[in-house]
Amino acid sequence: MEVIKDGEIAINEWQHVADDEALPEGKATLSLKRWREEKDGLTGRGTPLGLRLTAADIVEEIVEVLRQFDLIVLDMTQFTDGRVFSQARLLRERFGFTGELRVRGDFIQDQMFFLSRVGVNAFEFPEGTDLENMRRALGEFSVAYQAATDVRDPLYRRRS
Repeated sequence: MEVIKDGEIAINEWQHVADDEALPEGKATLSLKRWREEKDGLTGRGTPLGLRLTAADIVEEIVEVLRQFDLIVLDMTQFTDGRVFSQARLLRERFGFTGELRVRGDFIQDQMFFLSRVGVNAFEFPEGTDLENMRRALGEFSVAYQAATDVRDPLYRRRS
């Protein structure tokens, strides 16, 4: 399966592991619940580990351990639930997460540009999605009026 990462179509190297599944050898993501239960045994694993958050998970609860993760996946269960936007911005701006920040689930093409503005740099889609069409959504707007993680000053401060 492929994802859109940093504006390009890329191979998805990560496996999302269910709470009752055995942990594979390679790159894997775990739910916050499972990570909390097994964190002591995961510290010396030696392969990259990712964390999956739901919109209901509180980002502030993982600030101290953010550096342990190469990837954070924000699961968007309904495209009308804007909490994922807040989580992404908090992770990038307030808490300084520099790894891959990915959204998957029920989001729509129109939201991709705005998700990228708050710090999301990767998008995971259901099998069969036209990724080239989705990738174009990231470049549909050439000017952003508001400040965000990608542009620090609002447009009125950028005018010369």
